Amino acid sequence: MNDFHSKLITLLGEEHVITDLPLRKQLSKDFYWYSPVLSEMFEDKIADYVVKPANEEEIKNILTLAVQNNIPVTIRGAGTGNYGQIIPMNGGILIDTTRMNNIIQVEDGSVRVESGIKLGVVEKKLRELNQELCIYPTTYIKATAGGFVSGGSGGIGSITWGNLWDGNVLELRVITMEETPRVLTVKGEDMMNYIHSYGTTGIITEIVFKTTQRVEWTQCIASFSNLENSLLFSEKTAKDYKIKKRSISTCEWPIPSYFQPLQKVIEPDKHIVILEVEDQHFEHVKTLAAEHDGAITYEIPSSNYQKGIRLSDFTWNHTTLWALKANEKMTYLQGSFTLDRYLEQIQLIKEKYKDEFYNHFDWMRSKGELIPQQIPLIRYSTKEHLYEMIAFCESIGVKIFDPHTNLLEEGGWEAYIDSVVQKKKENDPFGLLNPGKIGVISDLVKG
Repeated sequence: MNDFHSKLITLLGEEHVITDLPLRKQLSKDFYWYSPVLSEMFEDKIADYVVKPANEEEIKNILTLAVQNNIPVTIRGAGTGNYGQIIPMNGGILIDTTRMNNIIQVEDGSVRVESGIKLGVVEKKLRELNQELCIYPTTYIKATAGGFVSGGSGGIGSITWGNLWDGNVLELRVITMEETPRVLTVKGEDMMNYIHSYGTTGIITEIVFKTTQRVEWTQCIASFSNLENSLLFSEKTAKDYKIKKRSISTCEWPIPSYFQPLQKVIEPDKHIVILEVEDQHFEHVKTLAAEHDGAITYEIPSSNYQKGIRLSDFTWNHTTLWALKANEKMTYLQGSFTLDRYLEQIQLIKEKYKDEFYNHFDWMRSKGELIPQQIPLIRYSTKEHLYEMIAFCESIGVKIFDPHTNLLEEGGWEAYIDSVVQKKKENDPFGLLNPGKIGVISDLVKG
């Protein structure tokens, strides 16, 4: 046992300092393998130590020790991200936050939690108190609050409430990585330097989420013989402010064929729309589906909401997971289409790439604007062909957020990267927080 290892044990106790190789390998991974490009890049990356602090004081002590020894630090929640956000590129210490798992305070319209708590626990407690989270990821049963804020963007609820940065995070508590770490209370615009920044600018220890009144949600599947009709139905439902909804997800056939747990209720050769709508609006949604030559073919009543099978498990990037289980040659992209020409954009892509590109939209709002947001499934052949497809999509006005890069500024965060870099220099002057995830400051990386 070396001196540094001994000091970690003194700070945390032996049971909370992990050096076992198989467990370090396991905890040093997330779902980056959705991308064949990232799979090659990250396969051999592993932390030297995994530590599990119980509170802010222990985190501050870990960071002080790491700075003194010039050792990089990466933060992990549940490891449900898809871009390698938690991968320790330069080894060092991986901080597992899952012992910090308390609900601190629930108020009308907000909930304050520690970063390591599972969002499923938060949602369950809120619904008991007649509230619910505005947005959460499809992985909410396992995903942690801090992991969602640091590495996520939107999810279930985004059709109404937008992304994390659309007022759904009210406050953050953050620890800096300096010789003497500071504890910051972050609000307002400054939160953009921490939301979806992969833990490069500070360690989030507490989050205040916006909440809303509990709604009784019906889950259902609408089926259509025609893809365009399924999309027009989705668009009309999304635009109708009278319909309360938590999710609208449109899947081109054969994507539904990959959903093995739903095979008994999926009709062959049908394009589907998966919805969560308020009970009292369900009949209206049925009427809208019929107006677009479709029908509701499966329903889960609100009495069974979040019990047993959840249709949210077949939306957002869960669709990629089901496709990979069925065909390991699949991967995905992420893109925003243009509302007034998305049908034209789809046609152009399908004409060029045919069954290499399967449409999957998760409709959402961003800053109040309705966005046809895509996580299409891609038949993967080579990296070069993948980036040819990306270039074509962007040439016709589709904004692609590249999920096949480890760099924050290349994955869609370029508009905020200058501010993030400045904040990193303030909070992490030695460049030790999650190094290798911001390319424009690679000269800061040490170790």
